[in-house]
Amino acid sequence: MPLTPRLINRLRLKHWALLVALSETASLNKAAVQINVTQPSATKMLADIEDSFGFPLFERHARGMHVTDMGAEVVAYARQTHASLTRFLEGLEIKRQGGYGHLVFGAIMGAAPDLVARAVADIKRERPRLHVRIVGETSDQIGILLERQEIELAVGRFSDPQQHNRFNFEELADEPMRAVVRCAHPLLRRRGKLDWQELTRWPWVMQPITSPVRVLMEDEFRRAGVSSPGDIIECTSIFAILQLVQSSDAVVVLPESVVRDHVKAKLLVTLPLVVGSELKAFGLLTRKDDPLSEVGEAFVKCLKRNVER
Repeated sequence: MPLTPRLINRLRLKHWALLVALSETASLNKAAVQINVTQPSATKMLADIEDSFGFPLFERHARGMHVTDMGAEVVAYARQTHASLTRFLEGLEIKRQGGYGHLVFGAIMGAAPDLVARAVADIKRERPRLHVRIVGETSDQIGILLERQEIELAVGRFSDPQQHNRFNFEELADEPMRAVVRCAHPLLRRRGKLDWQELTRWPWVMQPITSPVRVLMEDEFRRAGVSSPGDIIECTSIFAILQLVQSSDAVVVLPESVVRDHVKAKLLVTLPLVVGSELKAFGLLTRKDDPLSEVGEAFVKCLKRNVER
């Protein structure tokens, strides 16, 4: 029998859930617990799955289960299917309870305080009982979530050069960047022109190396002819970053929209440096060949209306 009808006839939702759990735990026992079956049942389920596909999905090692190259493709599909089904069932349950569905999307921190916040406020005025969930803070994070179908759409940037093959991108707005320090930072007593050489001597809080803003900063250091700071804390949480900068002598580069209120409140001070002139505009990211839901389309219209204001 050809592969397609054999798989359709034999594989069930529980089989896909097992593959997702195995990829996360690398242990049949832990995966069985996660999907609420016994280990012997999980062992038989995996054997049935591999028999259906006709090739091994996992290799058995002393330290756990390792996914094979072909298995990785199957697991990726299982994860996407599981995430898509979960989102569908959550939305259905919300509607069953009298709500109006849900919207799950990703957004980089620079877009959230202005454009995204206004768009969410608009769609909530139109649909007060719509359940909205916003996830992620960096483009690399939301790219992973979008690929896994854990979110419907995202506001961000490409974080690797091949994402254009998987996602559509529509430019929305620029994201001016600012270098900031706490209001009592010793740098503010320094006389003369401030340069990157001086800044790299201080502690820094930076986003992970995979994020577009971190790539931008490394390029700034390169163009200035200086080495990257030696004293770095890597962090993706905007709340944690702001707290770290306010309670230490660290330097950080953040979107202007994120630091604006802190600067007005005199908690942070903007340094006199041009940062991020090469940073590309952020935009709307959607999966190719995967139409948005009616709610997703409505939210995109809210985003675009706010860009035009």
